[in-house]
Amino acid sequence: MLAFGGYPDLPLAKARKERELAREMIAEGKDPGAEKQADRERRLKERDQTFARLTDDYLAKQARNGRATSTLKKNRWVLDMACAEFGDVPVAELKAAQILKALKKVEARGTFETARRLKTVIGSVIRYGISCGWLDADPTPALRGALTRPVRKSHAAITDPKTLGGLLRAIDDFQGQTTTKLGLQLLALLYPRPGELRLARWQEFDFKKAVWTIPAERTKMRRPHRVPLPHAALEILKELKALTGHGELVLPSIRSSKAPMSDATFTAALRRMGYDGDEMTAYGFRATFSTLANESGLWNPDAIERALAHVEGNAVRAAYARSEFWDERVRMAGWWAEFLDDLKNARN
Repeated sequence: MLAFGGYPDLPLAKARKERELAREMIAEGKDPGAEKQADRERRLKERDQTFARLTDDYLAKQARNGRATSTLKKNRWVLDMACAEFGDVPVAELKAAQILKALKKVEARGTFETARRLKTVIGSVIRYGISCGWLDADPTPALRGALTRPVRKSHAAITDPKTLGGLLRAIDDFQGQTTTKLGLQLLALLYPRPGELRLARWQEFDFKKAVWTIPAERTKMRRPHRVPLPHAALEILKELKALTGHGELVLPSIRSSKAPMSDATFTAALRRMGYDGDEMTAYGFRATFSTLANESGLWNPDAIERALAHVEGNAVRAAYARSEFWDERVRMAGWWAEFLDDLKNARN
């Protein structure tokens, strides 16, 4: 005995059709009642397997795999945009058109790079869902070429020695927060990525060995990076130690010693000194060092790349380029500090 529905909601013709289908299933050795129950359970399960839930599972897996906290936050930030549009949609029912609609909303704000990143991360989430058996196909490849390609723009940097000398003097005369001024001086001397310096902790610095070890989770290449500290950098760090040494962070926020300096602080300071975004950026100190160190002809180009924590992209060459060029980088750090000091003092 099977119940297909109540009359008149289920017409007699429809009931007869359902009966014939049930008879066919019995002839094939199947239990129509069990099949109907399994289908109901499958639909309920799929209804619960939404994109938002899959996103949570995906990010939890990334955390278990040891992905950097900053990466997890960025992925959560962009995926929240997707969840706002189709988070409650069962992932097996998600269509390329729905994804594109969400991406176009991001593009409409002029944030083309964010839209492309969102598409990439959505694809990663969906492919994870495929591996978990939540769906069978990834709709994101159908969106290839649908988004505007952003124009890549290099970080503005001063590479003229005389102009650089003027910037160094402007930093020394900066009238804002002392920690901001000292941070800018360290950016010029040590040429790290700004985020690596803003999030630096005192425990990473070995004053006796004159080395700053940036942990792997905070570097772009996810490998520890050692930075030799010239005497000028050690003096700046000692001055900072007197100001912020009571906490963990070298450059804490002015609002809380437990929070890092804002990522906009260095940029705002450069603007206050009269350097706009087309002339100099906090990231630009890396290009400044790279350009002038290479132009000097004094140093092995590979040593300069290692000093910038760049990793060889060619896998074969990288297998042989294991050296950190440490001794040469220590000499180069001293040369760079003296070079900057000479530029700062050469007012004419």
